Amino acid sequence: MRFSDRQRLAYLYGHETWRRFSRRLAVGRVSALRFAGRTPERLVVAPTDLRPADPFTAEEIIAGRFPLAGRMLDCEGESPFALELPSEEFASRLHCFAWLRHMRVAEKDAASFVVRRIIDDWIQTHGRVIAGIAWRPEVIAQRIIAWLSHSPVVLREADYSFYRRFLKSLAFQVRYLRHIADTTRDGEPRLKVRIALAMASIAMPNAASAIRRASRHLDRELDHQILPDGGHVSRNPRVGLDLLFDLLPLRQTYVNLGHDVPQRLIPCIDRIFPALRFFRHQGGELALFNGATYTLANELLSVLRYDETSGAPFRGLPQTGYERIEAGETTIIVDTGKPHAVALSTTATAGCLSLEMSSGRNRYFVNSGCPRFAGEAMRQLSRATAAQTVAVLNDTSSARISDSGYLGPVIFGGVSNVEVARYEKTDGADGLVATHDGYLANFGLLYERDLYVNAAGTDVRGRERFMKPGGGAPDGGGNVAVVRFHIHPAIRIVPVDRNEVRLVGNDGESWRFSCLDVAVAEEEDVFFADPSGVRAARQLTLAMPLGTVPEIQWFMRRERR
Repeated sequence: MRFSDRQRLAYLYGHETWRRFSRRLAVGRVSALRFAGRTPERLVVAPTDLRPADPFTAEEIIAGRFPLAGRMLDCEGESPFALELPSEEFASRLHCFAWLRHMRVAEKDAASFVVRRIIDDWIQTHGRVIAGIAWRPEVIAQRIIAWLSHSPVVLREADYSFYRRFLKSLAFQVRYLRHIADTTRDGEPRLKVRIALAMASIAMPNAASAIRRASRHLDRELDHQILPDGGHVSRNPRVGLDLLFDLLPLRQTYVNLGHDVPQRLIPCIDRIFPALRFFRHQGGELALFNGATYTLANELLSVLRYDETSGAPFRGLPQTGYERIEAGETTIIVDTGKPHAVALSTTATAGCLSLEMSSGRNRYFVNSGCPRFAGEAMRQLSRATAAQTVAVLNDTSSARISDSGYLGPVIFGGVSNVEVARYEKTDGADGLVATHDGYLANFGLLYERDLYVNAAGTDVRGRERFMKPGGGAPDGGGNVAVVRFHIHPAIRIVPVDRNEVRLVGNDGESWRFSCLDVAVAEEEDVFFADPSGVRAARQLTLAMPLGTVPEIQWFMRRERR
């Protein structure tokens, strides 16, 4: 490990230790009495939930079965909180109560009765003891939003006793979350906490000063986390969508109640929409970079219908670190950035200069994506450079991922500089040349990727090159690079010869992929970001023994339809 990496790790350990100490100091003695207070008499409003609802899930929950996080828990008449839960992710989703949205499309009397029973069980088993997954800040934040948004279902024909228990627990959770907000881990969890507290400040009876204070805290966090180009500091394309699901109802609730909207809320929403469109492929799916998983079409559409910014997607997101190449029906999105801060890199991938390519409704080249419900080992595999559509040198990722349980799986070391030059788009063609230094420290080499798409979007050219600083060729030796092209599972690979294959989409659209410098090999692969779960897939690989082949070119040509 380089000395600079040791220094960086020492700083991170110190910062995390201080954060945890600050949390304990802020909370004080953990007990129900510590955060007791006045119970509100009523709720002011129930904010809208824009997330799609599934009647099948509602029917299963009413029947005592919970289909969450890719698992099914059959309670057999017991409370789910009295049973051993299938996984940590399942427990998180159960305790955050986001599944309440499905109950709004169920038969009203049955849904309300079941929901009240489950919430009563939660209050009895977890509502009085601040411990475990149920009391993680991001879980509390989601639960507060869910309880507020779906209070009409929860409180429909509820008796006064339950009404008071529900409001008392809700107020207790808000007070606790307010105490720990500043010490919540940086990134999306802290922003979710501020969103929940802002929503609670106007959805529950509060003094004007409390509403203004929650608004100021939200503004500060939005300024910190939403970059000028609309991307999120995590660089995960999916985060923008998840945030809009909460920010849009929050904005509307402020407006409906006549409160002053937080100053940064509307500008940030207006910036996120173009960034979301930037990551959208021709077929409507979001690109799979830096921890993003699959996005269902109805999820994206339920948010984009509120998009008033319109216009074509940007060519680049300079602060977030991405470039978009587009011509005709062909789109290529390239990761040209690095983590903004080590503490914000717990879902980032070692995928600098990785790309995704789509044409029409077909995604041809993809990154493997992040598994939504798999275990931690699988999540970390999905972050390696080999799981991205990019070159890998000597089976080594271009960035190092920490295995520290204390810090979390943060990225440190590796890429420190990325240089990007765009082609002038004068004749309708588009492209870029980008270089990163992720292999410089260990192997003394820079990696360069050159991409070009013709004006019609029917021809794509790529050049992969490893070189010494200054442009010199690598010395002879055992360095071997492998350029991996992960193929979407919906695409069929048809071999032509050792240097060429055909890639055929479900709608019959066909492209020829070729490389005359080295053989085109087809290998087994894993696609992590499929709605059905982790599934088998295929990949194309181009092996480069750098002593003799420091540079290759590959081509994609669309065949006539």
